[in-house]
Amino acid sequence: MRKTFAGLLATALLMTTAACSGDDNDTSPAADPNEKVALTYWSWAPNMDKVVEGWNATHPNIQVTVNKQDGGDPAVAKLLTAIKAGSGAPDVMQAEYQKIPTLVAADAVADIAKEAGDLKAKFPESAWNAVTLGGEALYGVPQDSGPMMFFYRSDIFDKAGVQVPKTWDEYAAAARTIHQKNPKQYLGTFSSNDPGWFAGLSQQAGASWWGVQGESWTVAVNDATTKKVAGYWGGLVQEGVIDNKPMYTPEWNAALNDGTQVGWLGAVWGPGVLEGNAASTKGKWKAALLPNWDAPANGNWGGSATSVTSQTKHKAQAAEFVKWLNTDPAALKALAGTANVYPAANDATSVALTAPPAFFSNQPDFYTIAAEAGKITKPFTYGPNVNVAYSSYNDAFGKAAEGRKAADFGAALDTIQQATVSDLKNAGFTVAG
Repeated sequence: MRKTFAGLLATALLMTTAACSGDDNDTSPAADPNEKVALTYWSWAPNMDKVVEGWNATHPNIQVTVNKQDGGDPAVAKLLTAIKAGSGAPDVMQAEYQKIPTLVAADAVADIAKEAGDLKAKFPESAWNAVTLGGEALYGVPQDSGPMMFFYRSDIFDKAGVQVPKTWDEYAAAARTIHQKNPKQYLGTFSSNDPGWFAGLSQQAGASWWGVQGESWTVAVNDATTKKVAGYWGGLVQEGVIDNKPMYTPEWNAALNDGTQVGWLGAVWGPGVLEGNAASTKGKWKAALLPNWDAPANGNWGGSATSVTSQTKHKAQAAEFVKWLNTDPAALKALAGTANVYPAANDATSVALTAPPAFFSNQPDFYTIAAEAGKITKPFTYGPNVNVAYSSYNDAFGKAAEGRKAADFGAALDTIQQATVSDLKNAGFTVAG
């Protein structure tokens, strides 16, 4: 059967649920406070079991056990296998925002709008849209977010006489100056193994790669906005003033340590990466807002929600736990201080992020800047085959970056577009255009 989605969404961003699937838990009764319930929570965040200790200590009748999982695609594949088998699925699941449409289409996560209550005002609009898919159904509560930020070596900037770039034109000029003064140094790199990074940069420019038109998906990976972003980076790589090596490799880590990578377009969770990979450079980095195109804007790289699975037998209790985990002040403090994540809740800055990360102890206003970065107003819609688009990105941009020809960067987007559309159609989805 052709796969269509039911319901006209208020924002016309995404479809709310698969027409050929349903939620058997919609009529779940309210939680009985005297019933003893054991819940299982799959998460890959570090020390999440210690965070959950706070819940277990105050909720003796609803005890939660954390099962540590691999993140990303392995976690989704494992959950979908359990859902299909009809057994083995957890009650609660940490889910990356870009994976939620896939999980909804597979009827793997439950709508908890009724059980969780009105939480919309507690989260940024971009995070809320990610868990509601632009509609009224709630497929999880935002847990952490990843507004993009610019990290730079302030000592090298001072030595080179370079100002912190506020626009992408200024960033290009700074890259040229730094590389000219020391040909071994680069302000950044184009990373062909980080599609989420490039998606965030495209979002900042105003792109949204998936969308909906009536009951059909639209795909716009190679639209004019994204091609502008790709052309910008392709030009800098071809010019040789930006490196072409992927991030998160031994070579990249070494460059952070020895001062040949003097800038990184990362996200709010970046301090942990820098501390883990370049601990000896502590005190030399500072954080700033991402450079902009025409007006202040930002994109998101990463982040996840806490979702209740469709096969839980305790939907109301699971929703109660999920709400506590991501809105309670004590839980927010534990998420930030123990699990080392950047809580998505609006209250996080005032109740949990009162001191800068240890790696940025020289920058007391780190979380003030992060809060400004978190004001993401340009929505980015994810589709049900993010994995296909991202895999195609790795291949197409890997070749483009290695070739160092700007024209190949735009061509890479055409390749990703074709792969994404073909996969949607082969999976039975209707695609407009």
